[in-house]
Amino acid sequence: MSLKAILSLHRSEVTTLALSFCYFLLLLASYYILRPVRDGLVAGAGTDQVKYLSVVILFTVLVLTPLFGALMAHIPRYKLLPGIYAFAVANLFLFAMAFTWPEFVTWSTRAFYIWVTVFNLFVISVFWSFMADIWNAEQGRRLFGVIAAGGSLGGLLGPMFAQNFAARFGNSGLTVIAALLLSGATICLLLLGRMARRTPTEEGQITQSFGGSSWQGILLVLRSPFLLGIAALVIIGSVVAMFAYIELGRLAKDAFDTPEARTAFFARFDFWTNIAALILQGLVVGALTTRWGIKIPLVGLAVIGCVSFVPIALSPALATLAITNVARRASEYGLGKPVRDMLYTVTTPQEKYLAKNVIDTLVYRGADALGSWVHTFLLALGVTLAGLGWIATAAMGATVLIAATVARGYRLRGGL
Repeated sequence: MSLKAILSLHRSEVTTLALSFCYFLLLLASYYILRPVRDGLVAGAGTDQVKYLSVVILFTVLVLTPLFGALMAHIPRYKLLPGIYAFAVANLFLFAMAFTWPEFVTWSTRAFYIWVTVFNLFVISVFWSFMADIWNAEQGRRLFGVIAAGGSLGGLLGPMFAQNFAARFGNSGLTVIAALLLSGATICLLLLGRMARRTPTEEGQITQSFGGSSWQGILLVLRSPFLLGIAALVIIGSVVAMFAYIELGRLAKDAFDTPEARTAFFARFDFWTNIAALILQGLVVGALTTRWGIKIPLVGLAVIGCVSFVPIALSPALATLAITNVARRASEYGLGKPVRDMLYTVTTPQEKYLAKNVIDTLVYRGADALGSWVHTFLLALGVTLAGLGWIATAAMGATVLIAATVARGYRLRGGL
């Protein structure tokens, strides 16, 4: 049986589906080339800068989120996004040039770290909203899995390319290649915009999802023990993840002499993380949630997070940190995020759009900044990597109880 028959694919959908697939593939391939470049550059410049950069990112997000939301509410995505993408491509060419000038390396590294993080938040995260503009609900059920496969492929090809060609092209060359891939994604976006087919109901819902005040979202979180529990899981997880990120960068700086070698290391790290996350998404999440509901996966994720820091405490070395980080991040991307997104199925529309947005932006980035400063404070007290491992283990142990409480709240709200 052909793929066309399996998907009940209509002739009029073939071109749009192919463009959507290529769009997501090129977008994520571009991002996953930029990500190891960013991490390698920051590791070389010194991860002690991360605490300052995290604060800048937090304030950048606070400023740009309402502005971006207002633009998205009043300008159709197929008109707004090409302009944003073109601006991003121009930025990448400027960064590529800046990386070739030694006198600008320090400041270009700092700017690039902030830029890539903001790019991920405001460009990649809106992809599925754009897909909802051009596909109706019935089409989405049939075809979004195929489109997601394009993103998964891009998430593997990007770091694979960066790993194998970092030494040949350097960070500047990789940035140019990422810009070209993003240009290809922009072309797909422009072509899809011409084919956009939206119903009034769907567009109204999409516009609503970006409306409302951030303060309303904050109040909704503070008034709901259920949402506070989700926020607590995000905060603790992000704080200890920042410990691991900074220490991984510090050890990578000592282990690799050149920026290109560090980029290749982080690309290899992202590749195996994405492989493991893809396996979890494809084979584990659905089976676990179908058979056991939310509680077992949610609590199990907290247990994995807790246990993953024990090897670091017992054997504080680069290889141990890298391997355990792959396991921890893969479980987060492949299991944690899908399960947390399921939690919002029992929330009100206001909670789903406003409160979730606050948790995904303000809480998440605020926790990153908090984690970087707590890490600095602990180092000032003389805490070693092994000590950080035990502290992270204890912190993640607390999330086991929080996860059980959140699962109970989910059940009380009518979830399974």
